[in-house]
Amino acid sequence: MAGELKIEIIRRETIKPSSPTPSYLKGFKLSLLDQLSPAVYGPLVLFYPKNDVVTSEQRSHQLKKSLSKTLTLFYPLNGRLIDKTIDCDDEGAQYFEAKFKGHLSTFQEQPEPETLKRFLPAESFSPTAGTRPLLLVQATLFDCGGLAIGICMSHKLADATTVGIFLKSWAATSNGQAHQILPDLNAASYFPPKDVSLERAKVELSKSQSVNVVKRYVFDASKVSALKVIAASSSVQRPTRAEVVTALIWKCTMAAIALNSGSPSKHFVLSQAVNIRKRVDPPLPENCIGNLVGNVSTQTNNHTSDLQALVTQIRKGLTEYTQNRAKRLRGDDAFQVIFEQYKEMGELMRRDDLHLMISTSLCNFGLYEVDFGWGKPSWVTIPTGTYNNLVTLIDTREGGVEAWVCLSKQDMAFFERDPELLAFSNTSIPNSAL
Repeated sequence: MAGELKIEIIRRETIKPSSPTPSYLKGFKLSLLDQLSPAVYGPLVLFYPKNDVVTSEQRSHQLKKSLSKTLTLFYPLNGRLIDKTIDCDDEGAQYFEAKFKGHLSTFQEQPEPETLKRFLPAESFSPTAGTRPLLLVQATLFDCGGLAIGICMSHKLADATTVGIFLKSWAATSNGQAHQILPDLNAASYFPPKDVSLERAKVELSKSQSVNVVKRYVFDASKVSALKVIAASSSVQRPTRAEVVTALIWKCTMAAIALNSGSPSKHFVLSQAVNIRKRVDPPLPENCIGNLVGNVSTQTNNHTSDLQALVTQIRKGLTEYTQNRAKRLRGDDAFQVIFEQYKEMGELMRRDDLHLMISTSLCNFGLYEVDFGWGKPSWVTIPTGTYNNLVTLIDTREGGVEAWVCLSKQDMAFFERDPELLAFSNTSIPNSAL
Protein backbone atom coordinates (compact mmCIF):
# COMPACT_ATOMS: atom_id res chain seq x y z
CA MET A 1 0.00 0.00 0.00
CA ALA A 2 1.45 3.32 -1.05
CA GLY A 3 2.00 6.04 1.47
CA GLU A 4 2.24 5.92 5.22
CA LEU A 5 -0.26 3.78 7.05
CA LYS A 6 -2.13 5.83 9.62
CA ILE A 7 -3.94 3.86 12.28
CA GLU A 8 -4.61 5.69 15.51
CA ILE A 9 -5.85 4.01 18.69
CA ILE A 10 -8.57 6.34 19.97
CA ARG A 11 -10.02 4.30 22.83
CA ARG A 12 -9.00 1.46 25.16
CA GLU A 13 -11.36 -0.26 27.52
CA THR A 14 -12.08 -3.53 29.27
CA ILE A 15 -15.23 -5.42 28.35
CA LYS A 16 -16.49 -7.46 31.27
CA PRO A 17 -19.04 -10.28 31.06
CA SER A 18 -22.66 -9.16 31.34
CA SER A 19 -23.24 -11.68 34.15
CA PRO A 20 -20.76 -12.80 36.83
CA THR A 21 -19.28 -16.29 36.64
CA PRO A 22 -20.71 -18.58 39.36
CA SER A 23 -18.24 -19.42 42.12
CA TYR A 24 -18.23 -23.13 41.27
CA LEU A 25 -16.91 -22.29 37.78
CA LYS A 26 -14.11 -19.99 38.92
CA GLY A 27 -11.35 -22.58 38.48
CA PHE A 28 -11.28 -23.72 34.83
CA LYS A 29 -8.85 -26.54 34.10
CA LEU A 30 -6.88 -26.67 30.87
CA SER A 31 -6.84 -29.95 28.99
CA LEU A 32 -3.62 -31.89 28.41
CA LEU A 33 -3.60 -30.61 24.82
CA ASP A 34 -3.89 -27.03 26.10
CA GLN A 35 -0.97 -27.65 28.46
CA LEU A 36 1.23 -28.62 25.52
CA SER A 37 0.23 -25.70 23.30
CA PRO A 38 2.47 -22.64 22.85
CA ALA A 39 1.73 -19.41 24.69
CA VAL A 40 1.06 -17.25 21.63
CA TYR A 41 -1.95 -15.38 20.28
CA GLY A 42 -3.94 -16.74 17.35
CA PRO A 43 -4.82 -13.80 15.06
CA LEU A 44 -7.70 -13.18 12.66
CA VAL A 45 -9.06 -10.08 10.93
CA LEU A 46 -12.49 -9.63 9.35
CA PHE A 47 -13.18 -6.66 7.06
CA TYR A 48 -16.70 -5.28 6.58
CA PRO A 49 -17.75 -2.69 3.97
CA LYS A 50 -19.70 0.47 4.74
CA ASN A 51 -23.25 -0.01 5.95
CA ASP A 52 -25.76 2.72 5.10
CA VAL A 53 -28.15 1.79 7.91
CA VAL A 54 -25.85 1.99 10.94
CA THR A 55 -22.87 4.27 11.55
CA SER A 56 -19.40 3.06 12.48
CA GLU A 57 -19.90 4.32 15.99
CA GLN A 58 -23.18 2.41 16.31
CA ARG A 59 -21.47 -0.74 15.08
CA SER A 60 -18.72 -0.38 17.66
CA HIS A 61 -21.29 0.08 20.44
CA GLN A 62 -23.16 -3.01 19.23
CA LEU A 63 -19.92 -5.00 19.16
CA LYS A 64 -19.09 -4.11 22.76
CA LYS A 65 -22.57 -4.83 24.09
CA SER A 66 -22.80 -8.21 22.37
CA LEU A 67 -19.20 -9.07 23.31
CA SER A 68 -20.10 -8.57 26.97
CA LYS A 69 -22.98 -11.05 26.65
CA THR A 70 -20.85 -13.55 24.72
CA LEU A 71 -18.11 -13.44 27.35
CA THR A 72 -20.62 -14.77 29.87
CA LEU A 73 -20.87 -17.95 27.78
CA PHE A 74 -17.11 -18.15 27.14
CA TYR A 75 -16.23 -17.24 30.72
CA PRO A 76 -12.65 -18.68 30.72
CA LEU A 77 -11.66 -15.89 28.30
CA ASN A 78 -12.26 -13.36 31.09
CA GLY A 79 -9.70 -14.88 33.41
CA ARG A 80 -6.02 -15.24 34.15
CA LEU A 81 -3.96 -18.31 33.33
CA ILE A 82 -2.04 -19.77 36.28
CA ASP A 83 -0.18 -22.97 35.47
CA LYS A 84 -2.82 -25.53 34.37
CA THR A 85 -5.84 -23.51 35.54
CA ILE A 86 -7.62 -20.33 34.50
CA ASP A 87 -8.77 -18.18 37.38
CA CYS A 88 -12.13 -17.00 36.01
CA ASP A 89 -12.18 -13.70 37.87
CA ASP A 90 -14.31 -11.83 35.30
CA GLU A 91 -11.65 -9.24 34.56
CA GLY A 92 -12.82 -9.35 30.96
CA ALA A 93 -11.35 -8.84 27.49
CA GLN A 94 -9.36 -5.89 26.21
CA TYR A 95 -11.13 -3.80 23.55
CA PHE A 96 -9.42 -1.22 21.36
CA GLU A 97 -11.05 1.21 18.96
CA ALA A 98 -8.93 2.68 16.19
CA LYS A 99 -9.23 5.02 13.22
CA PHE A 100 -7.79 4.30 9.77
CA LYS A 101 -6.95 7.35 7.65
CA GLY A 102 -8.05 5.98 4.30
CA HIS A 103 -10.56 3.84 2.44
CA LEU A 104 -11.11 0.10 2.81
CA SER A 105 -11.23 -0.52 -0.95
CA THR A 106 -7.87 1.19 -1.46
CA PHE A 107 -6.24 -0.80 1.30
CA GLN A 108 -7.57 -4.13 0.04
CA GLU A 109 -6.01 -3.70 -3.39
CA GLN A 110 -2.48 -4.37 -2.15
CA PRO A 111 -2.49 -5.62 1.45
CA GLU A 112 0.93 -6.09 2.98
CA PRO A 113 1.69 -8.48 5.86
CA GLU A 114 3.19 -5.78 8.06
CA THR A 115 0.22 -3.51 7.35
CA LEU A 116 -2.27 -6.20 8.32
CA LYS A 117 -0.65 -6.59 11.73
CA ARG A 118 -1.69 -3.04 12.56
CA PHE A 119 -5.31 -4.21 12.62
CA LEU A 120 -4.52 -6.55 15.51
CA PRO A 121 -4.58 -5.54 19.18
CA ALA A 122 -1.43 -7.50 20.11
CA GLU A 123 1.68 -9.18 18.75
CA SER A 124 1.40 -12.94 18.28
CA PHE A 125 4.42 -13.55 20.54
CA SER A 126 3.36 -11.16 23.29
CA PRO A 127 4.17 -12.64 26.74
CA THR A 128 0.65 -11.77 27.91
CA ALA A 129 -0.68 -14.71 25.84
CA GLY A 130 0.47 -17.00 28.65
CA THR A 131 -1.19 -15.04 31.46
CA ARG A 132 -3.80 -12.41 30.59
CA PRO A 133 -5.61 -11.00 28.74
CA LEU A 134 -6.64 -14.19 26.96
CA LEU A 135 -8.77 -12.27 24.45
CA LEU A 136 -8.17 -8.91 22.80
CA VAL A 137 -10.31 -7.20 20.16
CA GLN A 138 -9.56 -4.21 17.94
CA ALA A 139 -12.30 -2.46 15.96
CA THR A 140 -10.74 -0.23 13.29
CA LEU A 141 -13.01 2.32 11.63
CA PHE A 142 -12.17 3.47 8.09
CA ASP A 143 -12.87 6.98 6.78
CA CYS A 144 -15.26 5.47 4.23
CA GLY A 145 -17.36 3.76 6.89
CA GLY A 146 -15.73 0.36 6.52
CA LEU A 147 -14.78 -1.66 9.59
CA ALA A 148 -12.06 -4.18 10.48
CA ILE A 149 -12.43 -6.49 13.49
CA GLY A 150 -9.11 -7.90 14.67
CA ILE A 151 -9.07 -10.81 17.14
CA CYS A 152 -6.21 -12.16 19.24
CA MET A 153 -7.04 -15.23 21.35
CA SER A 154 -4.52 -17.11 23.46
CA HIS A 155 -3.41 -20.42 21.98
CA LYS A 156 -3.21 -21.82 25.52
CA LEU A 157 -6.99 -22.08 25.42
CA ALA A 158 -7.98 -21.92 21.77
CA ASP A 159 -7.23 -23.46 18.39
CA ALA A 160 -8.52 -21.93 15.14
CA THR A 161 -11.79 -23.83 15.40
CA THR A 162 -12.36 -22.32 18.86
CA VAL A 163 -11.85 -18.82 17.43
CA GLY A 164 -14.46 -19.62 14.77
CA ILE A 165 -16.93 -20.94 17.37
CA PHE A 166 -16.46 -17.79 19.45
CA LEU A 167 -16.95 -15.45 16.47
CA LYS A 168 -20.11 -17.22 15.33
CA SER A 169 -21.54 -17.09 18.85
CA TRP A 170 -20.64 -13.41 19.21
CA ALA A 171 -22.18 -12.60 15.81
CA ALA A 172 -25.37 -14.54 16.64
CA THR A 173 -25.71 -12.54 19.86
CA SER A 174 -25.05 -9.27 18.03
CA ASN A 175 -27.59 -9.81 15.26
CA GLY A 176 -30.28 -11.09 17.60
CA GLN A 177 -30.50 -14.71 16.50
CA ALA A 178 -32.89 -16.70 18.62
CA HIS A 179 -30.63 -19.77 18.50
CA GLN A 180 -27.53 -19.25 20.64
CA ILE A 181 -24.27 -20.97 19.77
CA LEU A 182 -23.12 -22.45 23.07
CA PRO A 183 -19.54 -23.64 23.68
CA ASP A 184 -18.72 -27.04 25.10
CA LEU A 185 -16.23 -26.35 27.90
CA ASN A 186 -15.39 -29.93 28.81
CA ALA A 187 -12.10 -30.53 26.98
CA ALA A 188 -10.33 -31.21 30.29
CA SER A 189 -12.73 -34.06 31.01
CA TYR A 190 -11.90 -35.65 27.66
CA PHE A 191 -8.14 -35.02 28.01
CA PRO A 192 -7.35 -34.47 31.71
CA PRO A 193 -4.30 -32.35 32.58
CA LYS A 194 -1.20 -34.08 33.91
CA ASP A 195 1.13 -33.17 36.76
CA VAL A 196 4.10 -34.98 35.22
CA SER A 197 6.84 -33.07 33.42
CA LEU A 198 5.90 -32.41 29.81
CA GLU A 199 8.90 -30.33 28.83
CA ARG A 200 10.16 -32.84 26.25
CA ALA A 201 6.81 -32.85 24.49
CA LYS A 202 6.05 -29.13 24.42
CA VAL A 203 6.05 -27.38 21.06
CA GLU A 204 7.52 -23.92 21.47
CA LEU A 205 7.21 -21.30 18.75
CA SER A 206 9.51 -18.33 18.69
CA LYS A 207 10.35 -15.47 16.41
CA SER A 208 12.72 -16.52 13.67
CA GLN A 209 16.20 -15.04 13.80
CA SER A 210 16.69 -15.38 10.04
CA VAL A 211 15.53 -12.88 7.41
CA ASN A 212 12.20 -14.22 6.19
CA VAL A 213 9.68 -13.01 3.66
CA VAL A 214 5.89 -13.41 3.85
CA LYS A 215 3.87 -13.35 0.64
CA ARG A 216 0.22 -13.85 -0.21
CA TYR A 217 -0.98 -16.02 -3.06
CA VAL A 218 -4.60 -16.24 -4.20
CA PHE A 219 -5.86 -19.35 -5.99
CA ASP A 220 -9.26 -18.51 -7.45
CA ALA A 221 -11.97 -21.16 -7.65
CA SER A 222 -11.38 -22.00 -11.32
CA LYS A 223 -7.64 -22.52 -10.78
CA VAL A 224 -8.32 -24.72 -7.75
CA SER A 225 -10.71 -26.80 -9.86
CA ALA A 226 -7.98 -27.20 -12.49
CA LEU A 227 -5.52 -28.28 -9.81
CA LYS A 228 -7.99 -30.89 -8.57
CA VAL A 229 -8.19 -32.41 -12.06
CA ILE A 230 -4.40 -32.62 -12.31
CA ALA A 231 -3.95 -34.01 -8.80
CA ALA A 232 -6.73 -36.61 -8.92
CA SER A 233 -5.69 -40.26 -9.16
CA SER A 234 -7.02 -43.73 -8.51
CA SER A 235 -5.74 -43.37 -4.93
CA VAL A 236 -7.36 -39.96 -4.32
CA GLN A 237 -10.19 -39.50 -6.76
CA ARG A 238 -11.59 -36.32 -5.21
CA PRO A 239 -8.83 -34.27 -3.57
CA THR A 240 -9.85 -31.30 -1.44
CA ARG A 241 -8.98 -27.66 -2.05
CA ALA A 242 -6.61 -27.66 0.88
CA GLU A 243 -4.88 -30.83 -0.32
CA VAL A 244 -4.15 -29.60 -3.85
CA VAL A 245 -3.04 -26.11 -2.81
CA THR A 246 -0.87 -27.49 0.00
CA ALA A 247 0.69 -30.02 -2.38
CA LEU A 248 1.47 -27.36 -4.97
CA ILE A 249 3.04 -25.01 -2.43
CA TRP A 250 5.06 -27.87 -0.93
CA LYS A 251 6.21 -28.94 -4.41
CA CYS A 252 7.32 -25.42 -5.32
CA THR A 253 8.98 -24.93 -1.92
CA MET A 254 11.03 -28.11 -2.32
CA ALA A 255 12.09 -27.01 -5.80
CA ALA A 256 13.10 -23.58 -4.49
CA ILE A 257 15.16 -25.07 -1.65
CA ALA A 258 16.91 -27.48 -4.02
CA LEU A 259 17.79 -24.60 -6.36
CA ASN A 260 18.92 -22.34 -3.52
CA SER A 261 21.06 -24.96 -1.80
CA GLY A 262 22.37 -26.55 -4.97
CA SER A 263 21.67 -29.94 -3.38
CA PRO A 264 18.57 -31.96 -4.29
CA SER A 265 19.15 -34.63 -1.64
CA LYS A 266 17.57 -32.87 1.36
CA HIS A 267 14.89 -34.71 3.33
CA PHE A 268 11.51 -32.92 3.30
CA VAL A 269 8.73 -33.13 5.89
CA LEU A 270 5.27 -31.57 5.75
CA SER A 271 3.49 -31.17 9.09
CA GLN A 272 -0.22 -30.35 9.02
CA ALA A 273 -2.47 -29.36 11.90
CA VAL A 274 -5.80 -31.23 11.82
CA ASN A 275 -9.00 -30.85 13.81
CA ILE A 276 -9.51 -34.03 15.86
CA ARG A 277 -13.09 -33.34 17.02
CA LYS A 278 -14.65 -35.60 14.37
CA ARG A 279 -11.70 -37.96 14.04
CA VAL A 280 -11.69 -39.37 17.56
CA ASP A 281 -14.03 -42.23 18.43
CA PRO A 282 -16.52 -41.41 19.80
CA PRO A 283 -16.35 -37.90 18.28
CA LEU A 284 -16.26 -34.77 20.41
CA PRO A 285 -18.98 -32.09 20.31
CA GLU A 286 -18.35 -29.81 17.33
CA ASN A 287 -18.50 -26.73 19.60
CA CYS A 288 -15.93 -28.07 22.08
CA ILE A 289 -13.37 -25.34 22.72
CA GLY A 290 -9.67 -25.86 23.32
CA ASN A 291 -6.64 -27.07 21.41
CA LEU A 292 -8.22 -30.14 19.87
CA VAL A 293 -5.61 -30.51 17.18
CA GLY A 294 -3.35 -33.28 15.96
CA ASN A 295 -0.20 -33.12 13.84
CA VAL A 296 0.06 -35.18 10.65
CA SER A 297 3.56 -35.59 9.20
CA THR A 298 4.28 -36.53 5.57
CA GLN A 299 7.83 -37.19 4.38
CA THR A 300 9.60 -37.44 1.04
CA ASN A 301 13.14 -37.49 -0.32
CA ASN A 302 12.01 -36.67 -3.86
CA HIS A 303 11.72 -32.94 -4.45
CA THR A 304 10.56 -33.59 -8.02
CA SER A 305 7.41 -35.53 -7.05
CA ASP A 306 4.36 -34.58 -9.09
CA LEU A 307 1.09 -33.29 -7.65
CA GLN A 308 -0.62 -36.67 -7.82
CA ALA A 309 2.12 -38.31 -5.77
CA LEU A 310 2.19 -35.54 -3.17
CA VAL A 311 -1.60 -35.44 -2.77
CA THR A 312 -1.59 -39.23 -2.39
CA GLN A 313 1.06 -39.00 0.34
CA ILE A 314 -0.81 -36.22 2.12
CA ARG A 315 -4.08 -38.19 2.11
CA LYS A 316 -2.28 -41.37 3.19
CA GLY A 317 -0.71 -39.54 6.13
CA LEU A 318 -4.09 -38.20 7.24
CA THR A 319 -5.75 -41.61 6.93
CA GLU A 320 -2.99 -43.30 8.92
CA TYR A 321 -3.12 -40.62 11.60
CA THR A 322 -6.88 -41.05 11.97
CA GLN A 323 -6.65 -44.83 12.21
CA ASN A 324 -3.47 -45.19 14.27
CA ARG A 325 -3.64 -42.18 16.57
CA ALA A 326 -6.90 -40.22 16.54
CA LYS A 327 -9.03 -43.29 17.14
CA ARG A 328 -6.95 -44.07 20.25
CA LEU A 329 -7.36 -40.62 21.79
CA ARG A 330 -10.52 -41.60 23.66
CA GLY A 331 -8.94 -44.81 24.96
CA ASP A 332 -6.71 -45.77 27.87
CA ASP A 333 -3.49 -44.87 26.04
CA ALA A 334 -4.58 -41.33 25.09
CA PHE A 335 -1.79 -39.77 27.15
CA GLN A 336 0.83 -41.86 25.35
CA VAL A 337 -0.58 -40.92 21.94
CA ILE A 338 -0.62 -37.21 22.77
CA PHE A 339 2.83 -37.25 24.33
CA GLU A 340 4.30 -39.10 21.34
CA GLN A 341 2.83 -36.79 18.73
CA TYR A 342 3.99 -33.60 20.48
CA LYS A 343 7.40 -35.06 21.23
CA GLU A 344 7.75 -36.07 17.58
CA MET A 345 6.76 -32.58 16.41
CA GLY A 346 9.23 -30.93 18.77
CA GLU A 347 12.03 -33.17 17.56
CA LEU A 348 11.24 -32.41 13.92
CA MET A 349 11.38 -28.68 14.63
CA ARG A 350 14.80 -29.02 16.27
CA ARG A 351 16.44 -31.11 13.54
CA ASP A 352 18.69 -29.37 11.03
CA ASP A 353 19.14 -32.30 8.65
CA LEU A 354 15.70 -31.89 7.09
CA HIS A 355 13.40 -29.20 5.78
CA LEU A 356 10.17 -28.92 7.75
CA MET A 357 7.19 -27.06 6.32
CA ILE A 358 4.29 -26.42 8.71
CA SER A 359 0.86 -25.98 7.17
CA THR A 360 -2.46 -25.08 8.71
CA SER A 361 -5.81 -24.61 6.99
CA LEU A 362 -8.86 -22.57 7.94
CA CYS A 363 -10.72 -23.61 4.80
CA ASN A 364 -14.38 -24.53 5.29
CA PHE A 365 -14.57 -22.75 8.64
CA GLY A 366 -17.56 -20.67 7.51
CA LEU A 367 -15.90 -17.40 8.50
CA TYR A 368 -17.54 -15.51 5.63
CA GLU A 369 -20.88 -16.23 7.33
CA VAL A 370 -19.95 -14.19 10.43
CA ASP A 371 -22.61 -11.47 10.30
CA PHE A 372 -22.89 -9.14 13.29
CA GLY A 373 -26.06 -7.58 11.89
CA TRP A 374 -24.72 -5.41 9.09
CA GLY A 375 -23.80 -7.97 6.46
CA LYS A 376 -21.11 -10.54 5.79
CA PRO A 377 -17.39 -9.69 5.61
CA SER A 378 -15.80 -8.74 2.30
CA TRP A 379 -12.51 -10.30 3.37
CA VAL A 380 -11.31 -12.57 6.18
CA THR A 381 -7.59 -13.15 6.59
CA ILE A 382 -4.81 -14.23 8.93
CA PRO A 383 -1.94 -11.80 9.47
CA THR A 384 0.82 -14.38 9.77
CA GLY A 385 4.09 -13.82 11.56
CA THR A 386 7.56 -14.46 10.20
CA TYR A 387 7.94 -18.02 11.42
CA ASN A 388 10.08 -19.69 8.75
CA ASN A 389 8.54 -22.32 6.43
CA LEU A 390 4.99 -21.64 7.55
CA VAL A 391 1.97 -21.88 5.23
CA THR A 392 -1.53 -20.77 6.23
CA LEU A 393 -4.59 -21.37 4.05
CA ILE A 394 -7.98 -19.70 4.31
CA ASP A 395 -11.06 -19.41 2.08
CA THR A 396 -11.66 -16.58 -0.33
CA ARG A 397 -15.19 -15.23 -0.52
CA GLU A 398 -15.92 -16.92 -3.84
CA GLY A 399 -14.65 -20.40 -3.02
CA GLY A 400 -10.96 -20.10 -3.82
CA VAL A 401 -8.01 -20.34 -1.46
CA GLU A 402 -5.78 -17.61 -0.07
CA ALA A 403 -2.33 -18.77 1.03
CA TRP A 404 0.18 -16.90 3.18
CA VAL A 405 3.66 -18.33 2.70
CA CYS A 406 6.70 -17.50 4.85
CA LEU A 407 10.13 -18.59 3.60
CA SER A 408 13.69 -17.42 3.96
CA LYS A 409 14.58 -14.52 1.72
CA GLN A 410 16.84 -16.77 -0.36
CA ASP A 411 14.25 -19.54 -0.80
CA MET A 412 11.48 -17.05 -1.57
CA ALA A 413 13.56 -15.59 -4.42
CA PHE A 414 13.25 -18.95 -6.23
CA PHE A 415 9.76 -19.84 -4.97
CA GLU A 416 8.07 -16.67 -6.22
CA ARG A 417 9.39 -17.26 -9.76
CA ASP A 418 8.21 -20.86 -10.02
CA PRO A 419 6.23 -21.07 -13.30
CA GLU A 420 3.82 -23.71 -11.96
CA LEU A 421 2.99 -21.58 -8.93
CA LEU A 422 2.45 -18.51 -11.11
CA ALA A 423 0.21 -20.47 -13.48
CA PHE A 424 -2.30 -21.18 -10.74
CA SER A 425 -2.05 -18.20 -8.38
CA ASN A 426 -2.06 -14.45 -8.31
CA THR A 427 -0.52 -12.03 -5.84
CA SER A 428 -2.34 -8.88 -6.91
CA ILE A 429 -6.04 -9.74 -7.21
CA PRO A 430 -7.97 -7.01 -5.37
CA ASN A 431 -9.65 -8.48 -2.31
CA SER A 432 -12.81 -6.62 -3.18
CA ALA A 433 -13.12 -8.98 -6.15
CA LEU A 434 -12.63 -12.17 -4.16
